[in-house]
Amino acid sequence: MVNKLEKVVYTAHAHTTGGREGGVSRTDDGALEVSLSTPAVMGGSGGPGTNPEQLFAVGYSACFIGALKAVGGKLKIRVPQDVSIDASVSFGPIENNAFGIAVRLEIHLPGLDPEQRRQLVDAAHHVCPYSNASRGNVEVDLVIA
Repeated sequence: MVNKLEKVVYTAHAHTTGGREGGVSRTDDGALEVSLSTPAVMGGSGGPGTNPEQLFAVGYSACFIGALKAVGGKLKIRVPQDVSIDASVSFGPIENNAFGIAVRLEIHLPGLDPEQRRQLVDAAHHVCPYSNASRGNVEVDLVIA
């Protein structure tokens, strides 16, 4: 089942040339431009550019912090100013000669008790667009640090 947007609030636009190795991606507003390279361990040059897994890790962790803040207000739990997430996105083969990713988010919510942390993380995982996009298709490990 595909979740359909009830209303489009924002649409990001990016243009990519060249792909993973030697490519460039840029957003239409010029706010982001990145060179792309493949890590040597994946058979690439290991050059100075970034890769899709790093971009996914950045996007998911930033979005998840936004979701924590959104649900924190509703739950009347103040999200700490120094909230942080260490995101890991792993790449590897899956069945049928395809490739997949797995995600680990290590979520740091200093100053909150364990019950508040769990409540926030569970609620954020329910509303975060990255969580909803990956649910049932990507292994996501949420670790409350």
